[in-house]
Amino acid sequence: MKVYILNKVESKYRQHIFPLLKPFVKKTNLSNQNLHDLYHINKEDVTIVNQIKEAEILILPMSWNFYKKNKLTNHIVRIIKTVPVSKKIWSYSWGDYGVIIPYFSNLVVFRQSGNRSKLPANHIGIPSFISDPLKDIFQTQELSFNSYGSKPVIGFCGHTNSSKLKRIKENSKNVLHNTKSFFYLHDHAPTTLQSTTYFRSKVLTKIKSSKHLEDRFIERKKYRAGATTPEERQKTTLEFYNNIKNTDYTVCVRGTGNFSVRFYETLAMGRIPVFINTDCLLPLEDTIDWKKHVVWVEENEIKDIEKIVLQFHNSHTLEELKKIQQSNRKLWEEQLTLGGFFKTYVKKNT
Repeated sequence: MKVYILNKVESKYRQHIFPLLKPFVKKTNLSNQNLHDLYHINKEDVTIVNQIKEAEILILPMSWNFYKKNKLTNHIVRIIKTVPVSKKIWSYSWGDYGVIIPYFSNLVVFRQSGNRSKLPANHIGIPSFISDPLKDIFQTQELSFNSYGSKPVIGFCGHTNSSKLKRIKENSKNVLHNTKSFFYLHDHAPTTLQSTTYFRSKVLTKIKSSKHLEDRFIERKKYRAGATTPEERQKTTLEFYNNIKNTDYTVCVRGTGNFSVRFYETLAMGRIPVFINTDCLLPLEDTIDWKKHVVWVEENEIKDIEKIVLQFHNSHTLEELKKIQQSNRKLWEEQLTLGGFFKTYVKKNT
């Protein structure tokens, strides 16, 4: 890819840097092997050029959230207007809450969060880019497989809360957020009026009530069990990944933003997400047949989650389930890592 960077890279605000540029703006020079290990990309995959006419792709280096917060939107819009419409401009929306982004026919917005049905077609799903848990947590590249049973074994380790008071507090916070959005008191787009910790608890309760599903849930009252020290974070991280490893299915449901990092962590572990679709924006929707890789449950089908999981589980032999788990790991490696995603996207869209 020949890339032209349209504006200054603010390297100290790393979380806001366009993801494809992150491997190439580090202060230390990484070897090709280290680049590939960390990002599944090599130095020769991306060439940063000095003239727009030489570039295949133009990139706005910082997120729209950054430009909005720093009152640079008008400046960026002026830059976009100078670019020939034949040149595609890649940009990035960061975080749980989106911001209002101007529309240009040659502008692509990569983002994790948002509601698919409410977003323009030029807004494209992007994975949560994670490090390799098999390599980093378990020091292996080999998948392990669990024994087959008539009961699907479903895991979850994360923050839930069934308290009605907590539900009211979260919903009140969302109402305030949306009120500020309506009156332009902040730059964030409106969000769904939903207590996500309560919603997660509702999904898990439905599974726990089933006699035909085996649940192995670790429900936290705080994010990462309130871990603050490196030792506590290491402990809770190991508990999290062991929960995925020792089950065949993992419940993946949105958090504050309408996306799930756990979804990609489950695929990277070679396991099968029970994916609760809350009008999510998934990456490579035109390339990946997602329903071949996950147990797909629409938000309005939660009452039938037992039936949907059992139907999926009972329609596959142990060998077939292993093949799905292997294909999920391969999918993550080849198309959902940073390098894999952008190379797949470019191949599909050029």
